[in-house]
Amino acid sequence: MAEKRTEEKKAVLPAKSNFSEWYNELLQIAEIMDVRYPVKGLYVWFPFGFDVRKRTYAIIRELLDKDHKEALFPLLIPETEFMKEAEHIKGFENEVYWVTHGGKNELDVKLALRPTSETAIYPMYKVWVRSHADLPIKIYQIVNTFRYETKHTRPLIRLREITSFKEAHTVHATWDEAAEQVKEATRIYQEFYRRLAIPTIVSKRPEWDKFPGADYTMAVDTLMPDGKTLQIGTAHHLGNNFAKTFDIKYEDLKGEQQYAQQTCYGISERSIAALISIHGDDKGLVFPPEVAPIQLVVIPILFGKSDEITGACRDVADRLKAEGIRVELDESDERPGAKYYRWEMKGVPLRVEIGPRDLKNNAATIVRRDSGSKETVPLDNIVEEVKKRFEDIRKSMFEKAQRQLKERIFNCNTLDDVKNKIPDGIARIPWCGGRECGLAMEEAVGAGILGIPEGESGRGNGVCPMCNKETGNMAIMAKTY
Repeated sequence: MAEKRTEEKKAVLPAKSNFSEWYNELLQIAEIMDVRYPVKGLYVWFPFGFDVRKRTYAIIRELLDKDHKEALFPLLIPETEFMKEAEHIKGFENEVYWVTHGGKNELDVKLALRPTSETAIYPMYKVWVRSHADLPIKIYQIVNTFRYETKHTRPLIRLREITSFKEAHTVHATWDEAAEQVKEATRIYQEFYRRLAIPTIVSKRPEWDKFPGADYTMAVDTLMPDGKTLQIGTAHHLGNNFAKTFDIKYEDLKGEQQYAQQTCYGISERSIAALISIHGDDKGLVFPPEVAPIQLVVIPILFGKSDEITGACRDVADRLKAEGIRVELDESDERPGAKYYRWEMKGVPLRVEIGPRDLKNNAATIVRRDSGSKETVPLDNIVEEVKKRFEDIRKSMFEKAQRQLKERIFNCNTLDDVKNKIPDGIARIPWCGGRECGLAMEEAVGAGILGIPEGESGRGNGVCPMCNKETGNMAIMAKTY
């Protein structure tokens, strides 16, 4: 009966080539998120999915805790504070949820549910910052934020409650020091995504697409299977714009009062959407070992009862657990095929099988989830062999994803070239950097300019397709979520 139920589930998962259906069904079947909560744009984490979330965010905490401090600021922001920064508020005014009553009593001052936390945090920075000796301040929090999203909602990608928003807010003495912090933020994010085996592109957003109230915005993007890009991280140089609004000043070495320079940068559970989407396949999830809730499953291959095989499997499981490896020993009555399907769906990186032939040779069969490759290894060396393959899996997954990304970045010379290539990925085209030309390019091809990428990919000789000026800048264009 269990075998039959499993087969029914297997038939439900569409092919990944039908990405939208595949994604939504996989979240439910693999127990990442339940979309059936009775409020649009709000979703429930299953325990298994929450485990993935917990391990993913443990990485960003590890990276930030080296020189940041974690804190927690209130969810509710008084309208009097929220409305102070005009440009910032204009960017969020259609997305804010307002609390107007406490019980039956109408509030004297409306309270906003944070869409982002600048206006919650910076009144406190005004109190905390006094002297140059107080700087820099580097604080982050991981919280839920609320945005009244009017576009098509999608779990982990476009929501009305972002349940896992990591936002950092830093304060510096000079503009250049803040600019260096923006660079450090994108470096941290790139390292974070490397550990998730997700390739990224970092680019400076066009002036018309920067964070409201910022001097400039750097963004981290990745390419999804359907050819659209997903913004999975941003870092904003705020200059002294918010410092002037919230009166954040420090006394410099000369005893003079100076406005502070600030940055903010964030990622959300879009990181997990990318993790699932880029690596998953027609069988289900594929996880790098570091974030997999179950890193390895041990399956006895029995033909009838065998205490010897069962004992060997239990011994292997115990030895691996003693090394801190997250192991599941599947001694259920299901057939091996049904077990394989279940654990492949869950993205378990390694499967260890022990059958009569393996035991006779004092060996085990190891099967990799990412490649499907099978190898026989000695039981005596099982711990070392497993650890080696964990590292091989992460490297292999990253190399594969990076290769796929590079194959879907297309060099273009004309806007017609861009139109033809956009459905399949990212178009790279010369751009003078001018606002008028950029907006005209977006209008002509029906896709956005993500910006000019960092490094070699952002440089090259060409002619802007709108003004025909020679330029050394290469912009990237794509359909976006």
